[in-house]
Amino acid sequence: MQENKSLSRIEMFSDGVFAIAITLLIIEIKVPPFDSIHSVNDLVHALMHLWPSYFAFIYSFGGIFIQWILHRDTFNHMDKISRPFIYANAFLLLTIVFFPFPTALLAEYINTDYAMPAIVFYGLASVVNSISWFLFIRSVSKPRRLLIEAFTHEQYYKLKTSNRIAFVIYSFTTFLAIGFPYTALIINVAVWLRWISVSLHEKG
Repeated sequence: MQENKSLSRIEMFSDGVFAIAITLLIIEIKVPPFDSIHSVNDLVHALMHLWPSYFAFIYSFGGIFIQWILHRDTFNHMDKISRPFIYANAFLLLTIVFFPFPTALLAEYINTDYAMPAIVFYGLASVVNSISWFLFIRSVSKPRRLLIEAFTHEQYYKLKTSNRIAFVIYSFTTFLAIGFPYTALIINVAVWLRWISVSLHEKG
């Protein structure tokens, strides 16, 4: 009973961090200053000019949301906790709550001659995030199994495989972004869209 209570507390805390991270994404989108608007067309053009911010917001929102689904699904298959798991979960949340910064950086520079460093930096954030997921997934099985018996070894292997694929893809696209930043970004967007599509067909 005590472990179930602690697990619920960690889940609620984690959900709060995910919610805060997603909320912070919208803060980067600034309302066009009134002093710069002199006609209806000016406002329309100013809103259209914000497209990099819209893109970065949707891109990061989708990424964080999919991670929240994976995080929720993992908690749904747990019935106990451990100290390594608590720290692994905290590291994962740290990488999640950091995403608003590379998102703002991406929005600011994606449409400039300095897009490459911004896209590479976002990629590095994604690589570190993948590492945190590796530690998180490992912590639910070692040093002791925290998963319910109904969660099979095949399901756990699938979870680990998905994480490894993510790490490989983000490592590759981060390196690719040094020479081909927009190509790397398009690949990452395609990966998220693919995961969203797969998630829609899964139960729960």
